[in-house]
Amino acid sequence: MVGTIELNSRQQKILNIVKEYGPITGESIAEKLNLTRATLRPDLSILTMAGFLDARPRVGYFYTGKTGNQLLRENLRKLKVKDFQSIPVVVTSGVSAYDAIVTMFLEDVGTLFVVDEDGLLIGVISRKDLLRASIGKQELATLPVDIIMTRMPNITMCKKDDPLLDVAEKLIERQIDAIPVVKEKGAGFEVIGRITKTNVTEALVSIGREDG
Repeated sequence: MVGTIELNSRQQKILNIVKEYGPITGESIAEKLNLTRATLRPDLSILTMAGFLDARPRVGYFYTGKTGNQLLRENLRKLKVKDFQSIPVVVTSGVSAYDAIVTMFLEDVGTLFVVDEDGLLIGVISRKDLLRASIGKQELATLPVDIIMTRMPNITMCKKDDPLLDVAEKLIERQIDAIPVVKEKGAGFEVIGRITKTNVTEALVSIGREDG
């Protein structure tokens, strides 16, 4: 579980004052804490940017009523696929299972996206698909990937402006390693990126660094 946003003691005191007296000006908060307005400015900025407080010109600061967990969820909801997507690894439908295995190894990925001659997405092939094929008695060098891939319309996809949290939920619910990021092209979809569990981890780390 991701931890809540932690405040230092002065920030917590500011929050308590605004809860009790808000809306209240920065000067009034400083007076209650026996500090200068300049000293409090960084703390007020942090509390406002984090979403604990809101500020209105000529009115002052007021408490938003949101908890640390609520604010964390809001920050997660703001993350978009386009901010964390990585480069997709694409192969054509005529590629053999053996060549697909080599490509996965060289590119250090666990999922390949299969496209037709027009560059449109027609399938997805995972390490599990290739493992199942290798366990059988089929000759991998002559087995085309389109025989063992997951085909349209059974492919889970996303678009660059989708919330990253929604895509992360799909990764978990469907127990898959990667989801293609697509854009519409004619009657089909062009692959423009991929979202993996690693991308989601990078997003969580970025939030943790910002909160720190």
